[in-house]
Amino acid sequence: MKFPGLTSLYGRIFAIFWFTLFVVVVTIVLLFQLDPRTGQAIPEPHLKRLEYTAENINQKLNTPRNETVKKLQLEQKLKRLTKRKNNHDIQIYFTTLNGDIISPQKHTKALRNFITIADNPSAPKQRLYGRWMMAGPFMINTPNGHIYMYSGQVWRGPSPFIIQILDKPFKLLLVTMLVSTPFLLWLAWAVTRPARRLQQAAERVAQGEFTADPNLETGPREFKQAGASFNQMVGALNTMISGQQRLLSDISHELRSPLTRLRMATALAQRKQGESLELTRVDTEAERLENMIGELLELSRMQVNSHQQNERLDSQTLWYEMLEDARFEAEQCHKTLRYNTLQDWPINGNPNLLISALENVIRNAIKYGNDIIEIQFTVQQHLLTITIDDNGDGVPEAELDDIFRPFYRVSTARDRDSGGTGLGLAITESAIRQHRGTIQANNSSLGGLNVTITLPLAR
Repeated sequence: MKFPGLTSLYGRIFAIFWFTLFVVVVTIVLLFQLDPRTGQAIPEPHLKRLEYTAENINQKLNTPRNETVKKLQLEQKLKRLTKRKNNHDIQIYFTTLNGDIISPQKHTKALRNFITIADNPSAPKQRLYGRWMMAGPFMINTPNGHIYMYSGQVWRGPSPFIIQILDKPFKLLLVTMLVSTPFLLWLAWAVTRPARRLQQAAERVAQGEFTADPNLETGPREFKQAGASFNQMVGALNTMISGQQRLLSDISHELRSPLTRLRMATALAQRKQGESLELTRVDTEAERLENMIGELLELSRMQVNSHQQNERLDSQTLWYEMLEDARFEAEQCHKTLRYNTLQDWPINGNPNLLISALENVIRNAIKYGNDIIEIQFTVQQHLLTITIDDNGDGVPEAELDDIFRPFYRVSTARDRDSGGTGLGLAITESAIRQHRGTIQANNSSLGGLNVTITLPLAR
């Protein structure tokens, strides 16, 4: 079986997992090393006191009258000394150099354990047993040879934090989790970072931004391959969309030539044969077809590579000039157009498409409204909402959803006789959808049509 390399995702997860486990184990081992219950050097003040006690005992045992003390007499003498020195908080112990306890013989469990790790009087130690602190050994000279002195005293201080951890499995587990959490968070961040890049790139494509991201081809090998494939897909989409839009533009452009020849032939026939209902109908239909092709050409010009021309815009710069032109046009038609103050709301998108989308709705309102057109801009929860109301004849309730279909015209004042091609609102709906927005038609409180557009603001 081949060992996973660090360039692969599962190799990195494997390495980081074992590194985290190693750090946790080392931390726990160090905690045990810092346990005050292990043998440690005696603090200087306490060491001085114990050395003074040992020296005092030495003097008492080595007075001239004690030079020929027998072994039994020595044990009795030591018992008297320990009784004199001992109290509820401090106790003095004596042992032979071999570790045999001389005095006292009771309550020496901690002493017996301590003797096994502390038997060098040149380097005395101390160790905590519960609340009992043992210290020693200290050399005592007696007429019969050398013995060791040990000290035991009650630990009055608070229980050390390390002991609290080591004595309670739950706290030890908690410390282990706290130590490992930063490494595991780093592991989660390192593993999910390429995935987040891929997610953000997919969201940009969903918003109409068909741009390749070189950062997708970095990181673990699996994400490099996925990022390269994603960038290839984006490139293929760019080519396909651009080709489709150019095809539409070319077809519309090519249709104009025979259409122009048809209108010239109709004009020659009218001049030669005079006016007739048939020739007039042919010329009217040709004119409508020419207008329709003109709108298709305009749409294709706006959409060619429009997905690659997105910019960060502000609402005032984007629509102010168009709104002022629309107000002037409404005044020429003896109508009133009102809109509230625009602010610098940020929007990501294609400026030509966004201007054309709103302009189509406003010019429809000017054309079909009686004398009042109201436009309202509001922002709520990172959404820009635009409502356009007029007081015209409106649209039948059953046809409100159909007016955004290409070439659809309603059977009222907004019909074939008005000269429309049915593409204006379809262009608007397409442009709004490309910018992740929505458009909806309703009956207006003014009596005409209400069109509501929502667009997401740039973050």
